[in-house]
Amino acid sequence: QVQLVESGGGLVQAGGSLRLSCAASGRTFSRYAVAWFRQAPGKEREYVAAIRWSIGSTYYADSVKGRFTISRDNAKNMVYLQMNSLKPMDTAVYYCAGRSIDYVGSRPDEYDYWGQGTQVTVSS
Repeated sequence: QVQLVESGGGLVQAGGSLRLSCAASGRTFSRYAVAWFRQAPGKEREYVAAIRWSIGSTYYADSVKGRFTISRDNAKNMVYLQMNSLKPMDTAVYYCAGRSIDYVGSRPDEYDYWGQGTQVTVSS
């Protein structure tokens, strides 16, 4: 069993930056894919970015490509989401998700483990 805990959310002005962190406990990520999703009020949960833990390959939704960077720290068993050039449309609760196979997916139902979420609010 894997427990995921996100941190790093907050309020930021448009154009600013935030870095989200996802800490895993229970098992290591070594054979996992890890993703970030987000959900705005009244909207479906949306794929943001993913990483294949074993080789570090990264994948992004078109809406965040060039602005967000997903990365991992093997020693700390952590995944990060660096968010730059934030826009009001990025406002959402951000979730870290893990799946116990080393291939990424872009649908929420492809992931087995979820954190509780962290709020990101971007003001205009």
